[in-house]
Amino acid sequence: MSNFDFTIPEYLLPLAVLFLSAILLHYLFLKYLLRLVKMAGERKSARLSKIIVRRKVVNRAIHLIPATILSFGLPLIFERSTEVYINITKILSLYYIIAGYGIYEALLNVIKDIYEKYEVSKRISISGFLQAFKIIGFLLTVVFAISQLAGKSPVYFLSGLGAFTAILLLVFKDSILGLVAGVQLTTMDLVRKGDWIEMPKHGADGDVTDISLTTIRVRNFDRTVTSIPAYELVSSSFKNWRAMSEGGGRRIMRSINIDLNTIRFLTEEDLEGFRKIKLLKPYLSKKMSEIQEFNQIDCCDSDLSSLANGRRLTNIGTFRAYCTEYLRNNSGIHQELIQMVRQLQPGPQGLPLQIYVFTNNTDWKVFESIQSDIFDHFLAILPEFDLRSFQSVTGADLLRTSDNGSALRAAAATQFDRT
Repeated sequence: MSNFDFTIPEYLLPLAVLFLSAILLHYLFLKYLLRLVKMAGERKSARLSKIIVRRKVVNRAIHLIPATILSFGLPLIFERSTEVYINITKILSLYYIIAGYGIYEALLNVIKDIYEKYEVSKRISISGFLQAFKIIGFLLTVVFAISQLAGKSPVYFLSGLGAFTAILLLVFKDSILGLVAGVQLTTMDLVRKGDWIEMPKHGADGDVTDISLTTIRVRNFDRTVTSIPAYELVSSSFKNWRAMSEGGGRRIMRSINIDLNTIRFLTEEDLEGFRKIKLLKPYLSKKMSEIQEFNQIDCCDSDLSSLANGRRLTNIGTFRAYCTEYLRNNSGIHQELIQMVRQLQPGPQGLPLQIYVFTNNTDWKVFESIQSDIFDHFLAILPEFDLRSFQSVTGADLLRTSDNGSALRAAAATQFDRT
């Protein structure tokens, strides 16, 4: 039976002690130094410390401590030319590269958080630029890591990237297009975080919540989230409602369809009744003076008993004037922006009378309340002008007509029997 000679290398014990010391110091720094940083971040004025703690910059930086201790301790144990020293040094270099990228990424996140505390971040987003820097840092990290493992200069691998350009362009197509689009969106100020945008092509109708390198995230009003490629906002059309919010006025453009059968000239009795309406007094006074002057001069030889001769007021024109004055005196309407009450092309649904104004509050709920109040009043006041809004025939209308027709036929039959 042969003796098995197992000898323990002389460097194993000091190497183990060195590794244990590095792990122990890493634990102590992670426990106590991180606690001090967190305590500093708890102060109200220490905004930067809070961001650093949240983004774990210190946690990632502490990972460099054991590698540093090993780097300084290895020359005390090994000769620099030994194979073990070279291999461990390569591993430490790789560790430095990976840990350095972690710190680099965390610092970029800190920059983003600090930037978003300022008002300028609402106009200009830097998320796309920071993601581009992360991608560049990641690619450089991969190149340096491979160079360490292969034992060659990073310049050798960087010079060889030209051969993989086509592959990189294919793999990172969205990122490259997104980067270019992000620069255009930022420089041209097309979209900002918090903007309300509409893009039916992608089913987006809501507020922009995030602008990244490749995508724009939109929280729709039905609480769903739509992700749109950043380059789509440059290559396709979309609607941004920011100008409406900044202008302080939100448009109302809605019509009331007037039944054409109810439009007529006004009588003296009608005019007497309308003079009791406060909003119509200035209009009637001015308009009646113009009409009387016109009829005396241009229609002096005409018979004004004919409706075709001379000028007369109509119920639709008077109602339009009433709507105009009502909007001018409405506290919810923006008085410095355009106001119109106009007639559109008559059609099968009657005569559309369009209200075109802007509210002085752009909040959605307030806007809808103002708009509803206005049309509640206009629809309710229509009978005062002997007007009726057009409405398609419903089942109830047909039933009422049928009942009336049956009653008339029954009355006619009774009269026939009597005769």
